Amino acid sequence: MTSPTRTDTPSAWDERTQLTTFLDYARATARAKCEGVSAEDARKAPLPGSPLMTLSGVINHLRWVEYYWFQVVFLGEEDEGPWTEEDPDREMRIAVDFPLPQLLDEYEEQSARYRELVAGRDLDAKAERAGRDGRRVDLRWIILHLVEETARHNGHIDILRELADGRTGD
Repeated sequence: MTSPTRTDTPSAWDERTQLTTFLDYARATARAKCEGVSAEDARKAPLPGSPLMTLSGVINHLRWVEYYWFQVVFLGEEDEGPWTEEDPDREMRIAVDFPLPQLLDEYEEQSARYRELVAGRDLDAKAERAGRDGRRVDLRWIILHLVEETARHNGHIDILRELADGRTGD
C-alpha cells in the first residue's frame, strides 16, 4: 500500500484539508523514522524506565489509538482492541511479536480507511460515545487529538531510533 506524500503543506486551504494533511504528515513521519531499522532494533526497549517503549510498540500503539478514537468513540463500535483491564498497554507489549514492516503496513491500511471515513463526514459530527466528562467530542477534535498524539509519539520514535542505530532526521 502506498502512503500519501510526506508533506505538511496542504493542497487547499480549507479546514478539512489542513487537518487531514497534518494527520497524514504525522503518520508518514512515523513511518519514515522507521525505514531501514533492523528487526532486532525495532524490538529493543533502550529506556530503563520504559520497558514497553520500542519502535514496534509505538507504531502499534498509534494504530490502536486511531482505532479507538475513530471506531470506538466516533462510530460507537464495540471496543475490540488488544488491551485489557489487567494489561492496558497490551498493544505495546504484543507488538514485539510482529515484524515492524507488518505493523507499518497494517497502520497504513487502517489509515486509508480512516481517510475515507473523515472525507465522508462533517467535521462538526459528534462522536457516538461520550468521554469521561460526559461530553461528546466532534470529528474535528478527534483529528486534532490524533495529530497531537502522533506528533508526540514521533518524538519518542526519534529518540528510540537514535539510540538504536544513531540515525536522526526530521
